Amino acid sequence: MSIQLFITGGTIAKYYDEINGKLEFDPDHMTKLLEEARCTADIRSETLMLKDSLDMDDVDREIIYQSCVTTEADKILITHGTDTMVETAGRLSEITEKTIVLTGAMIPYAFKNSDALFNVGTALGALASMPHGVYLAMNGHVFIYNNVYKDKERGEFCALS
Repeated sequence: MSIQLFITGGTIAKYYDEINGKLEFDPDHMTKLLEEARCTADIRSETLMLKDSLDMDDVDREIIYQSCVTTEADKILITHGTDTMVETAGRLSEITEKTIVLTGAMIPYAFKNSDALFNVGTALGALASMPHGVYLAMNGHVFIYNNVYKDKERGEFCALS
C-alpha cells in the first residue's frame, strides 16, 4: 500500500525559533516525525503549503483538492491545521474513490507532550483499515468528515452525534 502524504502546515509543523521569539514552520517536521515513529510504510511526501489553517482560503482548499484528485495513490494522508480541518475535509468529500485522512496536532510536533505522533499513527492506521471516504484522525479517534467538530473549550475533536 503506497500512501501519498500532503503537508499543508498547521500547528503540527511548527517549532519555537529562539532568535525571533516566534513559532515558525519546520519544513522537515514530517520526516523527523516518521523517523521517530519508526514508520516503514511506503509514503510519498509533498509539501503543498505551510500555512496556519486560519489563513487558508478557497484557493488553498482547491490546491489540496486538485492534488488529491490527480495523485495516483488511493490512500492519502493530509497534515493540516486543526482550526479549519473540518472545512477542508468537507471540500474533499466529493472524492469518493480514495481514502483520505486529515490529521494535525494541538501542540507542535517539536514540543514535549505533543499529540502529533499519536495523531499521525492513528491516521496511518485509519488509512490501512477504513473504506474509501474522508476522515479526520485526532485524539485517538477516527471521525467521518461530516460528523465531527473541534471543541475549542476542551481542546479536542468530538463527534456531532
